[in-house]
Amino acid sequence: MERLGGEKRTGLFELHADAPRRADWTVFGRVPHTDRRGFLKGAGFAAMAAAVGAAMPFHRYMPAGFMPEALAAGPVGIEGKDGLTVLGARPLNAETPPHLLDDEVTPTVRHFIRNNGIAPKQVDAGTWRLRIDGLVHRPMDLSIEDLRRRFEVVKRRLTIECAGNGRAFFEPRVGGNQWTLGAVACSEWTGVRLADVLKAVGVKDNVVYTAHVGADTDVSGARGELPLSRGVPIEKAMEPGNLIAFGMNGGPLHPMNGAPLRLVIPGWPGSCSQKWLTRIWLRDVVHDGAKMTGSSYRVPEYPIAPGEMVPDSSMAFIGSMPVKSLITTPGNGLSINGRSLSVAGHAWAGDNEVARVDVSTDFGASWQRAALGRPANGYAWQRWSARLEFPGQGYYEVWARATDDKGTSQPFAIAWNPKGYLNNAMHRIFVRVS
Repeated sequence: MERLGGEKRTGLFELHADAPRRADWTVFGRVPHTDRRGFLKGAGFAAMAAAVGAAMPFHRYMPAGFMPEALAAGPVGIEGKDGLTVLGARPLNAETPPHLLDDEVTPTVRHFIRNNGIAPKQVDAGTWRLRIDGLVHRPMDLSIEDLRRRFEVVKRRLTIECAGNGRAFFEPRVGGNQWTLGAVACSEWTGVRLADVLKAVGVKDNVVYTAHVGADTDVSGARGELPLSRGVPIEKAMEPGNLIAFGMNGGPLHPMNGAPLRLVIPGWPGSCSQKWLTRIWLRDVVHDGAKMTGSSYRVPEYPIAPGEMVPDSSMAFIGSMPVKSLITTPGNGLSINGRSLSVAGHAWAGDNEVARVDVSTDFGASWQRAALGRPANGYAWQRWSARLEFPGQGYYEVWARATDDKGTSQPFAIAWNPKGYLNNAMHRIFVRVS
């Protein structure tokens, strides 16, 4: 594991270093053994052989949790994606390095992947159905064509960020996918407003929460076990920025981004934006589906010391995501000949708007205000840029700090919590000037 300028890079050898006996199960579906050594059999061996592109005559000698060099030596290919760093393969999770997120509209090939379960194999847009029911006056069963025909189709640039983005930098370390900086994207989504559909079915007066269901299945294979079923308060659901989306960047959704139908609930944790959407039902209580109970997607109601544990009763749901910024150009570790450098990136602020971005080259002793663009529409990230001048040769760090329209700025340090959520500490890169 290597740290460069505050970034932690995880290679395939480290994917399961902390739990080697689980590695074969996580990556290849093999049941772990009780000892350190394991023997690939059946589907597990077939999957590994397919991955390396050849039979493995001595596979029986491979230790449990060992990653073949053919896989560790290069990136793992994901069809329709380019440049993503894989954090886990079962379920598949992959992030995008910051320097590949420089586009104002994140290309589909660069949009991160966050799965809680196994994606469905049958994703025919022509036969897909969405059920809207629960506490409604007129339950509906809709095809994607029905959605197109009955409701206004809109396009919106909407930022989606995983609540665990930045978890890799927590000390002490917490469990879960060790996201660094790349579990965020701002693609252009095509779909219909969730609010329009809810108005059409008629929301009853006693509705409190939505409940979302997707077609993905739990990694355990247990029948009927949902890997994720979250919801949002009805007030959030009725906001016009939320979409039931069937298009992405002018084309169809990518299979790993929820094809053929998904929710996009911008400003809130990405887990609220259910993928492979099959049902939305309305309830008169807070939804208690998978990843809605216990400490899932919750943070302490009060500040705690790093490593301190908190009872579930003192954990509160994450709503609007915090203000945040990202340096996307240049990449980390640049060496330049000269005294000036152009830097740029994006900033976003959950339900709020970014009011300013400042940059520093002297470890926060002084700050320079960056030029900040307006969002393309509500919930789109905002482009910022600055021209920096360095006083002389040497090692410098460039820090970026965003402030939202409520006056809240990014902190320097992480506000630690047991689940590793909401790390919005200032992003920094280093530059060598010669």
